[in-house]
Amino acid sequence: MAITQVKVPDIGDFDSVEIIEILVAAGDTVAVDDSLITLESDKATMEIPSPVAGKVIKVAVAVGGKVCEGDYILDIEVAGDTAVTEPKAEVVKAEAPVVVSSAAGPAAAKPAPVAVPAAAAKPINPQPMGASFHASPSVRAFARNLGVDLSHVEGSGPKGRIQQTDVEAAIKAVMSGQKAAPGQAALSGSGIPPIPAIDFSQFGETTTEELGRIKKISGKFLHASWLNVPHVTQFDECDITEMDQFRKDMKAQAEKAGVKLTPLVFVMKAVVKALQDFPSFNASLSPDGQSIIKKHYYNIGIAVDTPNGLVVPVVKDVDQKGIYELSRDLMEISAKARDGKLGPKDMSGGTFTISSLGGIGGTQFTPIVNAPEVAIMGLSKAKIQPVWDGNAFAPRLMMPFSVSYDHRAIDGAEGVRFTTAVSHYLSDLRQLIL
Repeated sequence: MAITQVKVPDIGDFDSVEIIEILVAAGDTVAVDDSLITLESDKATMEIPSPVAGKVIKVAVAVGGKVCEGDYILDIEVAGDTAVTEPKAEVVKAEAPVVVSSAAGPAAAKPAPVAVPAAAAKPINPQPMGASFHASPSVRAFARNLGVDLSHVEGSGPKGRIQQTDVEAAIKAVMSGQKAAPGQAALSGSGIPPIPAIDFSQFGETTTEELGRIKKISGKFLHASWLNVPHVTQFDECDITEMDQFRKDMKAQAEKAGVKLTPLVFVMKAVVKALQDFPSFNASLSPDGQSIIKKHYYNIGIAVDTPNGLVVPVVKDVDQKGIYELSRDLMEISAKARDGKLGPKDMSGGTFTISSLGGIGGTQFTPIVNAPEVAIMGLSKAKIQPVWDGNAFAPRLMMPFSVSYDHRAIDGAEGVRFTTAVSHYLSDLRQLIL
């Protein structure tokens, strides 16, 4: 037998993160990658997995305490000489904070916890040390969005762990047998009534498939952003004929350098130039909505489609890199995204996001702002169109694009000036060096 001291692994740029849940107790048996504790910062929730299999001997931390990378958590008794693998924190993005502008009046009150009937409130298993209930970060977020007090929900999972279906069952019990107490918020939070549940099988054959983990996480985050950010979308298009010809002319040279030139890298450079012209787009609102925090660094998030769902890794310091270096960065993060190897550092620090669907198709779309950023660009498929040059119609390669932005931080006039600037820089790359 050997005792392994488990410490907090690499958690990216997070420092002094609060422990919100301890998932094991002394005497518990754990397997490799079983979650041990849950950490929560203002940006993300992370579950720390076990690097070894064995028996928990001692837990050295408590709920409410704060830890950093390398801090000692607990002891695990391991049978034989088991190699310790470096664990990686499982990251779940936290909901965007509610930000209310002065024009919108006072902030809405936080939804009151849902009262759950006694029949649904009796716990079936004792809960782990340090928590009155046992639930994953995604279930906690789901319950918070619905205003459900998890301490009154019966957990049907292992060791009484609360599942999303348990939260849904508790809500159905309230809806069918008991009204919420006076002064309580609507069940879906923010006064928005829930969509009625329908048994679709009564109309024909159905198949139910569970959403992938990434879709569950991103779906809740996008929903929070859509509810909290007053979106405006500006549609535009740009002539990329010369830009695309230059890209093709440089193709052979780029391949010799080991990179693949795509239109996206040129768009990134044009966007950064426009962000420098209009710093309100490279910013975030303060939590009270009374100030705008303008950032003097340019980290561009790139939405990447993977077999497991949409992820948004971040390319850092785009303003300081050339086209070839950006191409290498894009190739690297795209490969890591497809292989599911993105870490916390790869996903944090973005100031503006680009979502490109041009390789698939479509004409225009409305991307959702990646809060706490205030703007996002959507690229659509370019096509040859006749454009009047003053004397005749000429075939030009036109790329439609859109920019969604937070109307509290950016006015409509500034929005169209921004898209016009991006179009200008992409139409004439020489302007980027001025």
